[in-house]
Amino acid sequence: MDGVRIDKWLWCVRLFKSRTLATTACEAGKVKIDGQPAKPSRNIKIGDVIVLPVGGVARTVKVRQLLQQRVGAPKVPEFMEDLTAPEEFQKAREEGARASGLRPKGSGRPTKRDRRILQSFFD
Repeated sequence: MDGVRIDKWLWCVRLFKSRTLATTACEAGKVKIDGQPAKPSRNIKIGDVIVLPVGGVARTVKVRQLLQQRVGAPKVPEFMEDLTAPEEFQKAREEGARASGLRPKGSGRPTKRDRRILQSFFD
């Protein structure tokens, strides 16, 4: 196998729920192979490093093997190596907590002003 389309490979290793979403991300210029924006039809090869946004996290993955069909989640590490820094996941968790109105642990009860701000935000 010489190469596989980038949109198909991203879908096969479960980085996107559908191939259409993978194609759209490529067309928008969000998927980069070795620092260059990738079109959906670009072929990838073993050893390529791919950077893409998934769920608010800038994921960095390295291609270990090529595949033509979608695989189960337990088999994904055979086909890609996740090089994403743990700080990226922590940053996404913090942004999600901030958006949902959660307060930092140990900050105490919200004041009357804090409560009013939260109520106006959620109502």
